[in-house]
Amino acid sequence: MEPIIEFKDFSFKYRSQVEPSLRDINLTIYPGEKVLIVGPSGSGKSTLAHCLNGLIPFSYTGDITGSLKIAGKNPVDLGIFGMSKIIGTVLQDTDGQFIGLTVAEDIAFALENDMIAQDKMHTKVDEVAEIVDVKNLLENAPGELSGGQKQRVSMAGVMVDDVDILLFDEPLANLDPATGKRAIDMIDKIQKQQNKTILIIEHRLEDVLYRDVDRIIVIGDGKIVADTTPDELLSQNILGEQGIREPLYITALKHAGCRIVSEDRPQHIESMNLDGHKQQVRSWFEAVGEKEKKKETQSVLRVENLNFSYEEKKPVLQNINFDIKKGEMVSIVGKNGAGKSTLSNLICGFYKPNTGKIFLNDQDISPLSIKERGEKIGLVMQSPNQMISKPMIFDEVALGLAVRKVPEEEIKERVYDTLKVCGLYPFRNWPVSALSFGQKKRVSIASILVMNPEIIILDEPTAGQDYKHYTEIMEFLKQINKEMGITIIMITHDMHLMLEYTDRAIVIADGKLLADDTPSNILTDEAIANKAYLKKTSLYDLAHRCGIEEAAQFTDRFIYFEENMRKKEERSKTGSV
Repeated sequence: MEPIIEFKDFSFKYRSQVEPSLRDINLTIYPGEKVLIVGPSGSGKSTLAHCLNGLIPFSYTGDITGSLKIAGKNPVDLGIFGMSKIIGTVLQDTDGQFIGLTVAEDIAFALENDMIAQDKMHTKVDEVAEIVDVKNLLENAPGELSGGQKQRVSMAGVMVDDVDILLFDEPLANLDPATGKRAIDMIDKIQKQQNKTILIIEHRLEDVLYRDVDRIIVIGDGKIVADTTPDELLSQNILGEQGIREPLYITALKHAGCRIVSEDRPQHIESMNLDGHKQQVRSWFEAVGEKEKKKETQSVLRVENLNFSYEEKKPVLQNINFDIKKGEMVSIVGKNGAGKSTLSNLICGFYKPNTGKIFLNDQDISPLSIKERGEKIGLVMQSPNQMISKPMIFDEVALGLAVRKVPEEEIKERVYDTLKVCGLYPFRNWPVSALSFGQKKRVSIASILVMNPEIIILDEPTAGQDYKHYTEIMEFLKQINKEMGITIIMITHDMHLMLEYTDRAIVIADGKLLADDTPSNILTDEAIANKAYLKKTSLYDLAHRCGIEEAAQFTDRFIYFEENMRKKEERSKTGSV
């Protein structure tokens, strides 16, 4: 069989860079394969994708050596339009991919460009809408759709051209866990039913492995570090060495001292052979201690009988009640469109509740303006680009104080102190544009932190970040929580984050409070997980399959063990005992 994608000794260097982003790539992919591409941020994954869909060399120029053939042709000869007939890309930010005013118009866009007859166009749009399950949404505007629905419409928009290859760039970044599972299921069905070649670039490796993949390509520092089957890869230490998060059950087995081999078939915890590992896991579970519970402090944010709707008779939030204590780290979770972001907007004063009250330190905050609330409660948006408005880092962090006419000397002192806390002091005179995404995220947090808030609310603090940057941001948030006593509330789809870093999880489903409990209790409760579109942790399955009935306790001990490991690593780095 002839390969559909073939890189030979391929290297690429952007014009603006000294070093190549891709070096000596030798990669062969055959028709009908499903391949997962993983690697840390900056490893070259996106550059590889740009080579495949024609953005390199047509949008991003640079120096190419070696050869690349797609469907036997050189992309340079085909042009970007010719490439679009072979490979369709579904972007991470689906909003950037919509053209039409309705779903039907958007799907039909490529057909209109090809001047396909109206009757054929309608038939083709109906066919692909059926495949991706959006037929009932054809008259809707793309902006009205949920994250999962937008993604399926994007899939339809590239499939309508009958391309041979589908490239998915971080398809799970903005999806709740259950919608993510459905997206992976949909991609799997398309591959099997349409015999498409599928390439998936994603940080959430465990979630992608919900359905089989043929191979996993690991990219590190512009080179292919591994090209092998999931079972082979998960029985090695390559993922950890490259700073990529392994599936949680694999990490737990390694903590227990188990030696995993490919014959154990570790790709799926449900079918993995655990016969040689069960006793080790049980012994490890018995030996690991339990984390001391935090002492309960006084209330900092209390919500009572909160109700809100944008339109009459269409409630978004109904009878929400919870009480967050000073110094807690709390996650707010639930499916896309459940009302989580609306809740944060109500707390910050951007909307007013229909009924109900919000209390800060036992004081009703309804009389406070947005500006007054902003001094006590800071909101960090998902994308730092939505928040940053000044070109220079110092000016951006100082903006809130300058607006409040704080004296210049005090501004300088507070900004410098905050930049030191955030690890940004060496960059104080840099332009924001010179920073990485993770550093920009810190700038947006610093601009809130400088106001000395009591509460920081973060919307998806780790979306689309690799494990290294995820850990950096979360450890930093943990540090300001511990050292400055700031209460941290995180709206997240990331079940790992919820388990590892928060004391409590508030679960919202269909506008109602479904649960308010420890993350381990929530993620080992199948009924709650299903109703809120969460994903039951694989540690639950591992515990049960090893004969440990206390799945929530097993999960808690795993988190406690990991926490202690990080502390030891930190101590060894700093040389402290």
